[in-house]
Amino acid sequence: MGWTLYEILRYAPEHNWIAYEQALKTNPVLAKMAISGIVYSIGDWIAQCYEGKPLFEFDRIRMFRSGIVGFTLHGSLSHYYYQFCEALFPFQDWWVVPAKVAFDQTIWAAVWNSIYFTVLGFLRLESPANIFSELRATFWPMLTAGWKLWPFAHLITYGLIPVEERLLWVDCVELIWVTILSTYSNEKSEARISEATLEESANSTSNPTEE
Repeated sequence: MGWTLYEILRYAPEHNWIAYEQALKTNPVLAKMAISGIVYSIGDWIAQCYEGKPLFEFDRIRMFRSGIVGFTLHGSLSHYYYQFCEALFPFQDWWVVPAKVAFDQTIWAAVWNSIYFTVLGFLRLESPANIFSELRATFWPMLTAGWKLWPFAHLITYGLIPVEERLLWVDCVELIWVTILSTYSNEKSEARISEATLEESANSTSNPTEE
């Protein structure tokens, strides 16, 4: 016989946690890549729903692009980043947690936001000039926007969560952050396409072909 609803609610979270812990021991990088890929896909889907798209009529290609970035880059890079951060601050003093938060929200946040926007631009087949223009326009606004969320979340990240399990906690918060990133990136891309279309139309109107 199958499980009852009570048994599913009672035991499924525990079994999933055990499976995740086992995956962290056998192949930690792949496990974190898979979690980040799922989170970045769901985050983009939430962003599309927030933008007004129907629940099941979203842009699957756009969601796939975000998931690819999460899977191939965020999970793996974060795994090594948190280990590097521990090696950089191998102390137990009171200032270590705020120092890690400050380092995270300056150096690492700047690096990761730049990677995210750049790779998404290439996946959208945009030109390097357009990608650089978007990155320059979004760099500071997105960095400062993150300061409204991440310093508080990272007090828990670096103060309470063991290093091997940090990415799971961070990915839970990422559901909010990816929604913001994805919305902002695609708004900029769509606005640029719209401006280019209007400019092309204006040029065609002002310079009609002579017969």
